[in-house]
Amino acid sequence: MGVLEPFLQSSSSISLLGGLVVLLLVYLVCSSSFSSKEDRKEPPGPKPLPLIGNLLQLDLKRLYSTLLKLSKTYGSVFTVHLGPQKVVVLAGYKTVKEALVNYAEEFGERDPMLIMQEYYQGHGVIWANGDSWKEMRRFALSNLRDFGMGKKASEDKIIEECDHLLEVFKTFKGEAFDSTLNMNYAVSNIICSIVYGSRFEYNDPEFKALIDRTNRYVELVGSPSIQLYNMFPWIGKWFSGKKEVVEIFAANKKQNLKLFSRLKETLNPEMCRGFVDAFLVRKQNLEESGITNSYFHELNLLQTVINLFGAGTETTATTLRWGLLFMAKNPKIQDQVQEELRREIGSRQVHAEDRKNMPFTDAVIHETQRLASITPMAVPHKTNKDITFQGHFIKKGTTVFPLLTSVLHDESEWERPHSFYPAHFLDKDGKFVKRDAFMPFSAGRRICLGESLARMELFLFFTTLLQHFRFTPPPGVSEDELDLTPRVGFTLSPSPHKLCAVPVFEQ
Repeated sequence: MGVLEPFLQSSSSISLLGGLVVLLLVYLVCSSSFSSKEDRKEPPGPKPLPLIGNLLQLDLKRLYSTLLKLSKTYGSVFTVHLGPQKVVVLAGYKTVKEALVNYAEEFGERDPMLIMQEYYQGHGVIWANGDSWKEMRRFALSNLRDFGMGKKASEDKIIEECDHLLEVFKTFKGEAFDSTLNMNYAVSNIICSIVYGSRFEYNDPEFKALIDRTNRYVELVGSPSIQLYNMFPWIGKWFSGKKEVVEIFAANKKQNLKLFSRLKETLNPEMCRGFVDAFLVRKQNLEESGITNSYFHELNLLQTVINLFGAGTETTATTLRWGLLFMAKNPKIQDQVQEELRREIGSRQVHAEDRKNMPFTDAVIHETQRLASITPMAVPHKTNKDITFQGHFIKKGTTVFPLLTSVLHDESEWERPHSFYPAHFLDKDGKFVKRDAFMPFSAGRRICLGESLARMELFLFFTTLLQHFRFTPPPGVSEDELDLTPRVGFTLSPSPHKLCAVPVFEQ
């Protein structure tokens, strides 16, 4: 026994030895555990403080901008703590594409913000996961296509709405005005035609209220007060924004249920007018077959329609407003667009198929989407399993922010990332070229399901407006004085401004 022999001559000595053995085993296990954690190194990031995390280092009014700066210090995969919540941020084209496309399954879950979780409760297509999300997304894609998304039927609806919008713009007779509401009304009517089966007049009070609430909701959800509520719900009662969002949710629910009720009264299974009709018919058929536990229930209908309406309105209308602002800011580029329109279209109606003959205009629209970067952080993702990504261990259930603005402004991908430069999308012969780092609709499993409709809307609305009007700053304001600072909400919209729409020629 040697050295240990003296210690084994009493029970107390045996207890001491046993304690030493236990401590040794604990040390070995812990050492193994710690080295294992070091092998699975998590993404770096600024050191968080207890409870508040990295809030003192973040600007919640422009969170995307702060995260972009942090990526310069910590790399393309890093960690920040939003209060007690750990978030992994992905920055730069190569990293975001690898995560959303090559690891689409692992990064494919949605992480609903608390306020969205409370309202949507796992229903709909944007904030949902699992089988319900798969079923609703599949049904939405199929039926949106059936009702014309990206096809001739939706082109006709857009052209009709272009005419209504032109008439409204003409009423200002070249004087300065704010296009926000009318642009939203026009774009909303496209999704209304597809979802409800009919458009609304711009002066319809119910329609106007729905648009106003949607705009306010988008602004509030990205506000610091709602971000703080999502982090610290126990102090949410002190934030007025939370109460207002709840009121907006309730009003939108009430209005949509009223619309559904009207559609049910005149439902004809042989002739569906829009998405709601198709959903109601599927629900009815399943119930008649004795299937009562399907995903086709009223809550999924309500939340899916609200998702489609919100996503199909604000983003496209905001992009168009940026486009007109960029034209007023860059009159020489506007000259080139209008020269191409005169050469290729003349005074006839623009059609979707004209895009292939209008490379410069197409490049201008793409550059508008790129520079405006209206969804700078995309919608939050979540990992569905433990994963090692680019040498970093990311635990299952971790919130992930794909920083889309870092892709669209990636200095290694774009020649002039922070300037309005349509040549990004043109070759030396002036032909349009696609760019892999053009990712305004996100990518992978959660790519925007209305991309084809949005692309058609942007082209037809933009070209029709530029065909009939020249957009200039208000009298007494120079191009240089036009403010391009975005107004921050859940999306980035132009700061409040007015432009003049000067008629190009009379039809």
